[in-house]
Amino acid sequence: MKRKILIEKTEGQIRTFFLEDGDIVEIHCADADQDRAGSHRLGDIYIGKVKNIVPNIGAAFVEIENGISCYYDMKDVSQALFTNKTGKKPLCIGDELVVQISKEAVKTKAPTVTGNISFTGRYAVLTHGNTRIGVSSKLPKSLRDDYKEKLRQYQNDSFGIIVRTNAKDASFQDVLDEIETLRSEYLHIAAIAPTRTCFSCLKSAPPSYISDLKNVYMEGMEEILVGDRELYTRIHSYFDMEMPERSALLRLYDDAGFPLGKLYSTDTALEKALREKAWLKTGGYLIIQPTEALTVIDVNSGKSIAGKGKNEEGILKINLEAAREAARQIRLRNLSGIIIIDFINMEAEEHVECLLREFRACLAKDPIQTTLVDITPLNLIEVTRKKLHKPLYEQVKKRIADQSRIQNTSID
Repeated sequence: MKRKILIEKTEGQIRTFFLEDGDIVEIHCADADQDRAGSHRLGDIYIGKVKNIVPNIGAAFVEIENGISCYYDMKDVSQALFTNKTGKKPLCIGDELVVQISKEAVKTKAPTVTGNISFTGRYAVLTHGNTRIGVSSKLPKSLRDDYKEKLRQYQNDSFGIIVRTNAKDASFQDVLDEIETLRSEYLHIAAIAPTRTCFSCLKSAPPSYISDLKNVYMEGMEEILVGDRELYTRIHSYFDMEMPERSALLRLYDDAGFPLGKLYSTDTALEKALREKAWLKTGGYLIIQPTEALTVIDVNSGKSIAGKGKNEEGILKINLEAAREAARQIRLRNLSGIIIIDFINMEAEEHVECLLREFRACLAKDPIQTTLVDITPLNLIEVTRKKLHKPLYEQVKKRIADQSRIQNTSID
């Protein structure tokens, strides 16, 4: 598979487009001013203070700055790194502890922090709290077994290691060297935390557009095109320091007469990814409606089987195409949490099983953990996708709201 990344700066945002075999499969948008003082990013590590405890939901709210409260799952308490303990209970109001932002704020929900801090490299992730030695399931079984055997020396009661998919083409020594670097970083944070004051930031994560480049699967990557000179310089400097082997992939695209967005039709791709309706080649379409609690995807036959009566084979064909397109749209729009898909009803059990197999296979290609849970008695298919970043429509909506607020302030 041929991969390519496009990065452009426009309308106060940095937009990253991931291409596979020429098609845009992911779009990430971030504020261009996310380096400003007071901003909080996914992966930042702080000394937080417990503001409130809500036992009936098994959660606490931890401040990482005055007035900035984050959701904290009480299941993390057993592995917490406390810097100031105020009582004998496992967690007390006023306790200070090391936390890491694990999920961004979405809609009305506060950001999520965890005490199970992690340190992510190109080939491996070191995890505090989760002490198992794991290997990406996308690596060949023989390679997985080999890594598990070789990494037994790191088995301990403080941290675990997960070998990432990118380790596929790396030498074991390169992976080992990175694990040692991550281990040193982890021990350093654990050592200095007790000496720091509350709300101290122990580690700042890089801007999200750089994290995207750090975490992306590199097999088949042809080039990373950047349409802004300042961005290009910043990314090049980061690559030179952290990932020098990727610097050769970086290209500056500075044709003002025919900008990057026009060359790859990125504005059109973004506009389509924000529409409620997504068309299928057969003439059917999807209606995609995010709500506060979940996202609903409804499959409609449109004109594809109009006037043909009940045609099971025709319906199966539409549903299979809809399954492929739904999986593509879920990744493209970064939909997460609970997703319900209402396919066109089919009576034949073998057709339902065929649809489930196809949908599972399509969802398995998503780099973010996505699970087909079950099909309900009402023939609704349940899917869950791990929440990390805001969905695309939230990323864009936030920028529009910010611009509107600035304009209104100027008028006033």
